[in-house]
Amino acid sequence: MKIILRSGAVTAAIGVGLSLAVLPAVPAGAAAAIRVPCNDITALKNAINRANASANAGRIVLASHCTYTLTTADNPDDGLPEITGNVTITGRDTTIRRSPSATQDFRIFHVPAAGGPRTLTLDSLTVSGGSLPNFAGGGLWNNGTLNLNRTTVRDNRAETSAGIHNTGGRLNLDHSTVERNTATRNGGGILNGRNQLLDQPGTLTMKGGALLNNRALNDGGGGLENLRSTANLDSVAVKGNTAPRGGGINQFVGTLHLKSATLSNNIAVTGAGLRNSFSTATLVRSLVTRNTAITAGGGIFNENSSSVMLRDSRVVRNRPDNCSPAGSVSGCTDPTRTVTPLSSQVSPPAKGSKARK
Repeated sequence: MKIILRSGAVTAAIGVGLSLAVLPAVPAGAAAAIRVPCNDITALKNAINRANASANAGRIVLASHCTYTLTTADNPDDGLPEITGNVTITGRDTTIRRSPSATQDFRIFHVPAAGGPRTLTLDSLTVSGGSLPNFAGGGLWNNGTLNLNRTTVRDNRAETSAGIHNTGGRLNLDHSTVERNTATRNGGGILNGRNQLLDQPGTLTMKGGALLNNRALNDGGGGLENLRSTANLDSVAVKGNTAPRGGGINQFVGTLHLKSATLSNNIAVTGAGLRNSFSTATLVRSLVTRNTAITAGGGIFNENSSSVMLRDSRVVRNRPDNCSPAGSVSGCTDPTRTVTPLSSQVSPPAKGSKARK
């Protein structure tokens, strides 16, 4: 029998062999992604349990342009199983939410502290609708490591830390947004604090993205409450947040670093942009502007032997003043014109115009 070899086939075979030779080998233990059909909550819970049990990182891929609606809780406070391994959940214009008609109150995600690595990474998701009116962490509670990449935490409610509760954990946000969350006490958007049981401070790192239109109704930190912990915000907009103290950011016994950040249009009784108490804050190439305080510290309220350092930063056009008490922030000056107190509800005449009699 004659065997005929076509040159094209030989060339192709050789090419395939060479290409396979140079391709990197796939790790033998790498876990395949677990794909979850749109709004299949049972499959989503099963996928999280499988990912938790994976010896390697468990990867879950959700349906694009889909909303997964939770109507009941998986456990007393959480809509989904607790994260006890190293879990990554990826979507594309995908939302996980608590149903508006749910009769039970619960948050969406919980990453506990003890028992292993416990890391949750969310990519291109929206987390919304969580509700814990008598507890903390309406959207997410983190005591381990929580990474949010191009993710939005929106419209969650809780007594404390309505959007994200991070105590003693590592919270990393990359081009992510925390918006329209409401706490009846403190930490409307994020609370970053110390884990008292482990005596371990929280660490918040946020690059890009924003804290927008969050509210703390009866205490501090409309956008961010930083308590006995460290927060680093790089190229972040803190805008439109409200609280009695520290409308944008409230800090107590903490360390805050702002780089290329903007604090604007926040509202508070004291410290509309930033309230800094027993703490240290450093602002580099940052802007604090158009914030409004009812009494003092429209831009920054710096009290109790605290330190605020401005490096190539501006604190301007805040009401009724830029920094309070006067002289507490080096390089910060009061507005050059007199601002009418808010209680009068009368706007000052525009420059060059004539006041009506």
